[in-house]
Amino acid sequence: MRVIDEAGNQLGVMDTRDALRMAEARGLDLVEVAPNADPPVCRFIDYGKFIYEKAKKEREARKAQKTVDVKEIRLRPKTGEHDIDFKVRDARRWLADGDKVKVRVVFRGREITHPEVGRELLERISQALEDVAVVEQKLHIEGHSLLMIFSPSGKNA
Repeated sequence: MRVIDEAGNQLGVMDTRDALRMAEARGLDLVEVAPNADPPVCRFIDYGKFIYEKAKKEREARKAQKTVDVKEIRLRPKTGEHDIDFKVRDARRWLADGDKVKVRVVFRGREITHPEVGRELLERISQALEDVAVVEQKLHIEGHSLLMIFSPSGKNA
């Protein structure tokens, strides 16, 4: 097997027992890093420290990741114009932050007999957000509500 020391210098090809003795003398572990190479490559490292550093890098990578939240806006078919504008402004802010937005029009009682009112409302919101968002999930009925999901488009990034 080909042996590499802790500083990265090649010690050459040697027998496994000799490599293990050298690693033990230095207080390190002999770790096979390239088993498919011809001859296989082993390295002297402190395995505990190696595992710790690897876990530390993974934790840092997880911290750097951005989780995408789904924010929800709930409206009624009779919601006023100013309130709708206010909610659209909130949705724009959330989309700019990289979050998804779920817009739900909730029907109560006999309002469900006029779903076209909710459709018109969602289409109006969709048009208002078309410059900063794409429709991820088209309009569909879920129980006594209509909903649509928007995700940020690449244009505002």
